[in-house]
Amino acid sequence: MRKGPLRPLAADALVATALTGVAVLLAQESTAQRWPPLDAAGYLLLALANLPAVARSRAPVAVCLVVHAVWACYVTLGYWPVVNASASMLAIYTVAALRPLRTAALCAVLMSGVWIYAGAIDGRSGMAAVLAQAAGFPLVLIHFGHLTRRSAELARRLAEEQRERALRAVAEERGRIARELHDVVAHHMSVISVQAGLARFVFDSDPGTARGALAHVAGTSQEALEEMRRVLKVLRADEESAPAGPMPGLHRLGDMVDRVRAGGQPVTLEVDGEERPLPPGVDLCAYRVVQEALTNAVKHAPGAATRVHLRYGRDHVAVAVLDDGRRVLSDKPADSGGHGLIGMRERAKLYGGTISTGPRGEGGWAVRLTLPTSARTAPTGDGTTE
Repeated sequence: MRKGPLRPLAADALVATALTGVAVLLAQESTAQRWPPLDAAGYLLLALANLPAVARSRAPVAVCLVVHAVWACYVTLGYWPVVNASASMLAIYTVAALRPLRTAALCAVLMSGVWIYAGAIDGRSGMAAVLAQAAGFPLVLIHFGHLTRRSAELARRLAEEQRERALRAVAEERGRIARELHDVVAHHMSVISVQAGLARFVFDSDPGTARGALAHVAGTSQEALEEMRRVLKVLRADEESAPAGPMPGLHRLGDMVDRVRAGGQPVTLEVDGEERPLPPGVDLCAYRVVQEALTNAVKHAPGAATRVHLRYGRDHVAVAVLDDGRRVLSDKPADSGGHGLIGMRERAKLYGGTISTGPRGEGGWAVRLTLPTSARTAPTGDGTTE
């Protein structure tokens, strides 16, 4: 946790050391430039003007004020002003890179004032050149500092957007996993529960029926495990963990109906139209919706006559699951906390389909789903008949 804050501090320490070293080297040229050599006071002021750069990232404005105050004292004592000019320029650039433009402009005025003050004390440089430098250098430094600040803000904004996208992707993936696991577990566990209850009820009076129910529990459990393994392999999205077999689809609808019928729910299957291969996503979506609808029928209308109607249209496929029983429990996900109806709606929306759920006029419950099978058209209406 402590390594993060130390990195910019270490970098600023290196910058401050290099800046001080350059200033010391320039100070050796003072006599060659017809300026007094540095004495102990001069070297002390040189250090005080350059070493504060170690804190420039944490307190850029304070460092800028200290640097220019020391530089003004340095100039007043008659030393060569150029020795500490680099410290002043770095301070202005840092303020422009880390603080608002207005603050940088005020600090630039301070730099220009010290620059003009140094030129006035020198008397050997033309004031026109001094004024041009006092105006030009701060403008250039502010420009590049402002560009750096905008680039840093853009990088931070992009990083935040990437984090948000990553969080959304994680949430979507969690939802996808939850839907798949719900579809697999809820259906099979409902069938297992019914069969286990039947076996317990007739265990003493009809051992043959009990054994058959337990055998059905074993078979359904094995199928659930296989399907869960297949779902988990798909969710991993790894080439090395590709599913050993195809994901379930409408071609396995008859097996599902047989399994539910064997569990005690009278279910019939009707298929209209010419069966044909469907896009994998559409095929799996239709299968899962029928699976969830049958699971709800087993849980909320046990023993009710249930009909599954599958129809292949020219550019769409439609399924309907209808039962004639009275619902034992409310099928409102907002009250019960269930995710079945929500999952069905999300799947239908994902593939451009329409879905409706609700009571039938003559009694019972109906789930109707229509999914387009081509990109040309998305049919309206449920496309099913009772």
